[in-house]
Amino acid sequence: MIRINLLPHREEARKLRRQQFYGLAVVAVLLGAVIALMVHSLNESRIQSQQADNDFLKSEIAKLDKDIAEIQRLKEQTQALLSRKQVIELLQSHRAETVHVFNELAKLVPDGVYLGCAQAEPDCKAFKQSGMKISLIGVTQSNARVSTLMRNLDASPIFERPQLVEIKAVEQGKRRVSQFNLDIFIERARDPGDSAKSSPTLPGKKP
Repeated sequence: MIRINLLPHREEARKLRRQQFYGLAVVAVLLGAVIALMVHSLNESRIQSQQADNDFLKSEIAKLDKDIAEIQRLKEQTQALLSRKQVIELLQSHRAETVHVFNELAKLVPDGVYLGCAQAEPDCKAFKQSGMKISLIGVTQSNARVSTLMRNLDASPIFERPQLVEIKAVEQGKRRVSQFNLDIFIERARDPGDSAKSSPTLPGKKP
């Protein structure tokens, strides 16, 4: 009977399989490294692209913030100019209003009444305006003329609500006269130009 020793052949086959395994393992490691490198490079590229987009958005946002700040500054300047314009218009209207007020007062004050203080007093002001309210100080020869003045003021399209604050007897020179303090209010709701349409002969006024 012939006996064949297969141990060397099996050893060679085992050694060959071991080499193949090591080779496959090295290839798998290399392939994994290449894939990992490719994935890392791809992620890095995406990160850089996203960072570039973020930087672009930040720069655009900064530009928009600057534009918004400029728009806000222009709005504030516009509002300030509008406020100044309104103040100027208000002053202009009040300037014309003052002219109408004095013209109307000159027409409404009856004979025997004049605006002013009976005596030279440092704090005495014949005409004082506070908003819509006007305080008048005048001198008359009789109290009845003050009533006439109040009726004239009440009938005026410019004035309203005449109120007698005080009337007292004072000495003016060697004469005894009455000094009165009167409050009236300006009626701005009406057109001051309508004063020309008022009655030609007011109560207490001489033609």
